[in-house]
Amino acid sequence: MAGRVLSRTFAALSLSAALASLTCRFAGSNSFPSCWLHPNSITMFDSNGATKHFHDKARTSPYPGSKVERSPVPNEKVDWLVVWPEYCPVEYNAESVLAGPTWADPLLSESNFSPKFNEKDEHVDRRSKNGIYEIENGRPRNPVGRTGLIGRGLLGRWGPNHAADPIITRWKRDKRGSKITHPGSGKNTLQFVAIKRKDCGEWALPGGMVDPGEKISATLKREFGEEALNSLQKSTAEKRKLEKQLHKLFSQEQLVIYKGYVDDPRNTDNAWMETEAVNYHDDTGEIMDTLALEAGDDAGKVRWVDISDELSLYASHSEFIKLVAEKRDAHWSVDCETDCRGR
Repeated sequence: MAGRVLSRTFAALSLSAALASLTCRFAGSNSFPSCWLHPNSITMFDSNGATKHFHDKARTSPYPGSKVERSPVPNEKVDWLVVWPEYCPVEYNAESVLAGPTWADPLLSESNFSPKFNEKDEHVDRRSKNGIYEIENGRPRNPVGRTGLIGRGLLGRWGPNHAADPIITRWKRDKRGSKITHPGSGKNTLQFVAIKRKDCGEWALPGGMVDPGEKISATLKREFGEEALNSLQKSTAEKRKLEKQLHKLFSQEQLVIYKGYVDDPRNTDNAWMETEAVNYHDDTGEIMDTLALEAGDDAGKVRWVDISDELSLYASHSEFIKLVAEKRDAHWSVDCETDCRGR
């Protein structure tokens, strides 16, 4: 599907991404808390875990898939509230976007294009999970700050570009079926389904872009099926069987780990990535035992991976996984006695 082109980047990512303070509630009769991002709160962390209020990857050069260099933006001038009359960002729109694919908006100069920013615009959701964003000279303005680049780059939509990341977990067990405890922390070890991306070779969550009019829940299930189970290559009968199994998995209690802005190298002053990361946990392992992992679509490989602080994953995925470990009271680090308690 063309919309999934947006989910690819061409640069290695290493720093921690945008994470925000979480608010928890109890969903329905289920006693396990569901968590979501508090609107309008965009708090990020540097590689040492210290709080910061600016993005890093969204200012890196060259821009992914190009030789375009951003205009340098120092940390102290990222915030739009800082007056900077000399700011002169480079404009860049990738050829794949200008070609007019179905997943991309037209140019703002086109007379028949009048996007309704901050609203549900027919099938395109132009609302940000972080609240209302500003419009300047007819263009949406990145809610975190300057990036050194205007236009859309590789992103199809002006303003927020929505993605979804399913985090499928189970407990690691021995041959007798007993949960395996980590000797360092004394906590049970969680495993999650990871894919190795074809574009950059990094291990990641099997996520992707939300198609116009598609519900987040449908995107999460679709992307997991396509990338971790190779559903696109299945026969009609196999797809029917797989759909029943996926329905059982995705009908379970879910834990929304994160919603909001993501510090992504594709971001510009006028277009940015947002995601919703959701954890589906197979507590007994019985559901996933019936599903054979098979890489498909954008994934080159797929496997179960033990969760720990030694993980090195694509974009902000390591931070999402850490939050899952905290919420499930699972092993993350041997030095995690105070840091990793459930919030």
